[in-house]
Amino acid sequence: MTRAWVLHPDITSDRARRPAKPALAEAVALAAALPAIEVVGSQIVPLPKLRAGWLFGSGKIEELKERFKAAEVELVLIDGSVTPVQQRNLEKAWGVKLLDRTGLILEIFADRARTREGVLQVDLAALSYQRTRLVRAWTHLERQRGGLGFVGGPGETQIEADRRAIDEQITRLRRQLAKVVKTRELHRASRDKVPFPVVALVGYTNAGKSTLFNRLTGADVFAKDMLFATLDPTMRAVELPSGRKVILSDTVGFISSLPTQLVAAFRATLEEVLSADLILHVRDVAHPDTDAQARDVETILRELGVGRDTRQFEVWNKIDLLDADHREAMQAKAGREDEIFAISAITGEGLDELLAAVSGTLDEERFTRELILSYADGRKRAWLYEQGVVTDERQDEDGYHLNVTMTARQEKRYREL
Repeated sequence: MTRAWVLHPDITSDRARRPAKPALAEAVALAAALPAIEVVGSQIVPLPKLRAGWLFGSGKIEELKERFKAAEVELVLIDGSVTPVQQRNLEKAWGVKLLDRTGLILEIFADRARTREGVLQVDLAALSYQRTRLVRAWTHLERQRGGLGFVGGPGETQIEADRRAIDEQITRLRRQLAKVVKTRELHRASRDKVPFPVVALVGYTNAGKSTLFNRLTGADVFAKDMLFATLDPTMRAVELPSGRKVILSDTVGFISSLPTQLVAAFRATLEEVLSADLILHVRDVAHPDTDAQARDVETILRELGVGRDTRQFEVWNKIDLLDADHREAMQAKAGREDEIFAISAITGEGLDELLAAVSGTLDEERFTRELILSYADGRKRAWLYEQGVVTDERQDEDGYHLNVTMTARQEKRYREL
């Protein structure tokens, strides 16, 4: 186990900064998500502003050095961005290894990825992050840590050789990822032939998505009080109370200050969200920073390209953890809104109302119309039959007259044919 200390720099001049206590608690939870790390201490460090080369002032650096020495700290985790120069200076001053927020999240993703695509995407994101630090850190030949294990031992390759090696690895990974993506697209095409709507669970990490997914599907997805418990997406068929079947998709949890490399790398992993008929935004309403978490999720959804026309429900989870008065107030507030539901994925409270609303929404989105296709449009006709949306057909001199019942999503795909 690597003995680690977590620091949250609280920049007092930054009006947009997150509340320090919840931010530190999240950083500690991130560190605890790695089995190789033992968090032996944590603290908030108030700063009027960041120092360019050192991050902290000289007095604070000496104070922390003594504290780290007394606690036998081997790794310092800083909840924020650290430049390569700051990292090098602090590591030399403290005699420890240092990891910033982006590096820590990359480590967690590398530890959790299970599917071939997930592993490739993590490797690609880690290499992109590492190369950026190589380019910005030095202009002369100097040694820099190599490989993908930021927590692991130092590498011995020089910067120019590192840069060439990383570029070659990135090219190879992109080639491998393209093959995996093509295979996934084939699997997705076969799923599209089944006319089931897709309901995607999204939310801040540790909001309870996997617990809710397990309760609704009877699956056994890894669900734990731990950040990024789910990384690779999981999909299961669920039968709603109305008898309608839907595909429920559990996705990786979002987080504030998500590394840009991971937003790009995991865009493909989140494609089910982009094509979903309904998005359930699961929130941990017992968390002290729940509103800020919700804003972070909404920001990332917009960055991913989720349109405003995609129907969304807010699912206020973990009401079982609230005191009686707060819980009653939240339930009353949710009851006044058509698209907000207060639930407990652990106890099952509120799930009947949520499922009834999901069923009603999806039922509303199906409509019937008549399509006239020429005899040359055999491909479109075949696609409609594959989707199972054709209820009646007749033929005359004009071509095929088809009565179809389809969702807005299916009509959109039909228009794209």
